[in-house]
Amino acid sequence: MKLNLGLLILRIFAGLTMLMGHGWGKLTNFSTLSAKFPDVIGLGSQVSLSLAVFSEVFCAAFLVLGLLTRWVSIPLFITMAVAFFIVHGADPFKSKELAFMYMGIYGALICTGGGDFSIDRFIKKA
Repeated sequence: MKLNLGLLILRIFAGLTMLMGHGWGKLTNFSTLSAKFPDVIGLGSQVSLSLAVFSEVFCAAFLVLGLLTRWVSIPLFITMAVAFFIVHGADPFKSKELAFMYMGIYGALICTGGGDFSIDRFIKKA
């Protein structure tokens, strides 16, 4: 029970913080940001921004719900790994600490899943 409550709290806080603090601004300012968004994977700024928005908005929302938790944690982990190692790679640790913390959270959720208080649990029982 305690573990499942902890996973619920972790999912809600990590998902909402990512969605509201990072993804929503990218989504609502997409046209402005698409021309200057870092193209760190060589696919163009617009594609890179689209992938970040997919991860930080849609995957984060699914995470809050506990829907496909392990699967949606993978793009979130990758997005934070790109931010930590590439976008902020040369920055001091303090500047990239948040991306590192998110990587840890999403890595843990990849391993554990969403817990009993998730839509995943209901799908699994069906």
